[in-house]
Amino acid sequence: MPHVAMVSLSGTRVRDAELAAVGRTLPGLRGRVDAISALPPLGLLTLAGMTPDDWTVSLHEVDGGIDAAAQAIARTRPTLAAMSALTASVEDAYRLAGLLRAEGIATALGGLHATTCFAEAGAHVDAVVVGDGEPVWLELLHDAALGRLRRTYRATAPFDLSRAPQPRLDLLGPATRPRYTVQTERGCPFACDFCGASRLLGPFREKPPERVREELSAIVARDAQSGIELADDNTFARRRDARELLSALQASGLPWFTEADWRIGEREELPRLLADSGCVQLLIGFESLVHRHGGMGAKDASFSRMRAAADRIQEAGIVVIGCFIVGSDGETERSIDELGDTLEHLELGDVQLALPTPFPGTELRRRFEREGRLLADRGWPACTLFDVAFRPDAMTVESLERSFRELGERTYGTSESVRRTRLRRQIWRRNPRRDRKEPS
Repeated sequence: MPHVAMVSLSGTRVRDAELAAVGRTLPGLRGRVDAISALPPLGLLTLAGMTPDDWTVSLHEVDGGIDAAAQAIARTRPTLAAMSALTASVEDAYRLAGLLRAEGIATALGGLHATTCFAEAGAHVDAVVVGDGEPVWLELLHDAALGRLRRTYRATAPFDLSRAPQPRLDLLGPATRPRYTVQTERGCPFACDFCGASRLLGPFREKPPERVREELSAIVARDAQSGIELADDNTFARRRDARELLSALQASGLPWFTEADWRIGEREELPRLLADSGCVQLLIGFESLVHRHGGMGAKDASFSRMRAAADRIQEAGIVVIGCFIVGSDGETERSIDELGDTLEHLELGDVQLALPTPFPGTELRRRFEREGRLLADRGWPACTLFDVAFRPDAMTVESLERSFRELGERTYGTSESVRRTRLRRQIWRRNPRRDRKEPS
């Protein structure tokens, strides 16, 4: 019987050793890193859900230890090792693939990086999946069983999310997870120049609520005490009628979290409906306060307007995690200090900081390439959101690295973490689902 080993290059990565060391000591970061690292690899579990019954399947979540991972995968005697990796982990994927191929194991790689850099990826694996994996999955398995993999598998049309299979949660083993992932849409109608996800896998699509309801029911059957993270780029971005989707989320009884844009706060009833359905947190991009990034469309607004919208969301009992891009063009040491001052007075339940990251396929990377600003010695491992991979226009690389570390220490240190914990509790008391255990 043929066997496919589903391999996820998981975990968070930071190239800057000093920043990584600082991050491990900050109370405001440790819990978030642990939660992200524990998220199940939804894409691979979904493909496993459409794998024919005459195949056996195993799941391998690899966070370091490439040699040991190769040995563990080889012990399953797979017909195919199907791998998924982000840009920051893709070199680990290439090394792992080399070890597996040396053992005579066929390898395939998919995901955003492989989709954009398929020629590069093809030099390291036997087959590359470009774009959506679902439309070509059965063909890939068929060819692997016959020992005649093609170099590239590319869907002829975007995958219809109404046909999405039930993810194979049983592959996660008996241990529970703090959060499980559910995708209600794929892509984003916007094209922000820094975003590496919005358009690379095809046009924006929404999953029918009945499919979402089925996936939620499976999660509840496995673990009724968990939470849900929607694996969406921008939930409700198209202003669809949200009531049927929210009804499915409410019926699950599970608290949930997603990424969305600030305009939710200006839709009269939506914050209350979100809270009623079990929404406890929203990550909202405030983006850069010094640079107008291209492609943001209707999301582009003044800081004061976004802040007012966030206040309205939090008034409904939903914690807003404000995401800020640090180091965009025009940024200086002074402007970063001023951002720190702003964050210390901002009534947000939490904050996420990131650097502009030149992911492959983005307009940001193309612009940095034209301007000769990519750092040749950093490469893909620096595409982590937390490492400087480009030459700033108004600072040195070293000063941006130093200022980002200092802002992180200031933002996630003890006093600010205590303040935001108190804010989150105040916000949670306004949530209509506050009878549940307070979300972490």
